[in-house]
Amino acid sequence: MRRLLLATLAALPVTAHAACPDAEAVGRVAEALLDNQPSPAFTGMTSLADGFCAQAQLVESLRQSWGRPVGYKVGLTSAPVQQRFGVNQPLRGVLMESSVSLRDGAEVPARFGAVPVIESDFLMRVRDDGINQAGRDRLAILRHIDVVIPYIELPDLVLSGGFDGPNLLAINLAPRLGVVGTPIPVEATQDFVDRLASMTVTMVDDRGQERARAQGTAALGHPLDVVAFLVEDLARAGLRLEAGQLLSVAGYSPLLPLEAGRTYTVRYEGLVAQPVSVSVRTR
Repeated sequence: MRRLLLATLAALPVTAHAACPDAEAVGRVAEALLDNQPSPAFTGMTSLADGFCAQAQLVESLRQSWGRPVGYKVGLTSAPVQQRFGVNQPLRGVLMESSVSLRDGAEVPARFGAVPVIESDFLMRVRDDGINQAGRDRLAILRHIDVVIPYIELPDLVLSGGFDGPNLLAINLAPRLGVVGTPIPVEATQDFVDRLASMTVTMVDDRGQERARAQGTAALGHPLDVVAFLVEDLARAGLRLEAGQLLSVAGYSPLLPLEAGRTYTVRYEGLVAQPVSVSVRTR
């Protein structure tokens, strides 16, 4: 497996950055992910550009195992978390097929990855590429989203230490698995915009213990503002959103450890007439 990873990475065109990790370093992290073993952090990266350079190599090397890219993830959507990682903006990663491969009620190993955690999240699906011209007008953005989807993310932090902005980018913001709930058709109205902000997102376990609670405003003030950031951030890199892409727009809980034999449910109240939810069980 290691020879295959290194051969794949060596064949990739790598944009020149002063401290972009080489194929050997990225190969070690990719191998650790596939073997469910923690890896030391990357060393020597000096900028977010270096982190993006490593991310591109890692995503390509994992395609055969984790599937093709299907959209994007935005992380660090609150100022306190950004400060913790030494950055002053959100960061983006790539969602791969494995990140949206599980359905409501799925069962997964508690040790599904090297450093497995769970997070309350939320997906949006792009209706058409007009979203790239919608600016920061929330209702205008919403007209280019066709569904929103309850979502539990199951990230793999993989690194044994040394977390900073470039390293978080280098591991692609850590998405690995994800549990997708029933899509909710978007109503392109101001009322729906307001409900996205005022909804309450709660994670509970099967003992009735509340693990986390947040409002829709916890992500950059509004989940549609996260989409606006993503469009602008992609444009700076010469990229655009496309119809059908999935966007992970909010971490509505801290990254929490998993316990075997538990069911975790994320519930969204106030978005539609009745609360909606998505669940995962660990073994």
